[in-house]
Amino acid sequence: MKRKHPLRRIMIGVAATASGIVLLLALKQPGGSSVVGATAPPGTAAGASAGAAGATGGQALLGDAVNTQYGPVQVRLTMAGGKIAQAEAVQAPGADARSKSITADAVPKLNQAAVTAQSAQIDAVTGASYTSKGYQESLQSALDKAGTGATGTTGGTGATGGDGGSGSAEASGPDAGADTGAEAGTGAGTGTETGAGSGTAPAAPQTVLGSPVDTQYGAVQVRITVADGKLTASEAVQAPSADGRSKSITSGAVPKLNQAAVTAQSAQIDAVSGASYTSKGYQESLQSALDKAGL
Repeated sequence: MKRKHPLRRIMIGVAATASGIVLLLALKQPGGSSVVGATAPPGTAAGASAGAAGATGGQALLGDAVNTQYGPVQVRLTMAGGKIAQAEAVQAPGADARSKSITADAVPKLNQAAVTAQSAQIDAVTGASYTSKGYQESLQSALDKAGTGATGTTGGTGATGGDGGSGSAEASGPDAGADTGAEAGTGAGTGTETGAGSGTAPAAPQTVLGSPVDTQYGAVQVRITVADGKLTASEAVQAPSADGRSKSITSGAVPKLNQAAVTAQSAQIDAVSGASYTSKGYQESLQSALDKAGL
């Protein structure tokens, strides 16, 4: 009987071991199967947003983003039954600690004011005039997309009540939020109620922005609201405010010009004493808005 050589046994053993190692490495899958079968956990932000929209059952409308000196402002509305059910700022200034503090204080007030007023005619928050102005403009654009720019309140089925209250006229500048737009609401509705309670509502008010007019002390731009062929509101969305004196003149003159425009139903209004440049710019921008409205 032949004796096997020891070297041959060693070589066979080494070859068998190497084969086993290669087989194990081939069978092992890097990363594990858990990666292939991974799913996003429930309760993500997208899921929460979808849930909130479903809960309200309203129509969500995103206003235009409005750039301000401290950052963009953008408003999202939820409409239900033709009314503002919710307003929220999806963008607001927050580049630094002071902006964040102002935003945290002002935005909740603006949200509540929008729902209460059911329009963009809301007062600016003291100390947050830029944010307030951006909010108002973005809110107005969202209302325009919804097909409503109403500044009046509903006065029952088939009749639209008028709001003779004070709307906010936002002139540019930190302290310009004090300006008050004159708004003569059309209180007598034109709807005719029948025994069944049905009626014909008047056409929705139209908001028209006049051309900006440069003056020696800054730009003036007027926005008007027209309903049933009449001027129901006029406000300055831009007015001189480069320094303390300009701000003082603007805050005294603009409310008078707003009221005069609604009373006269035209741009043929008297200049405010001591504010001739602002008055002239207001008249020209008002006339351009009236021309666009066909009045």
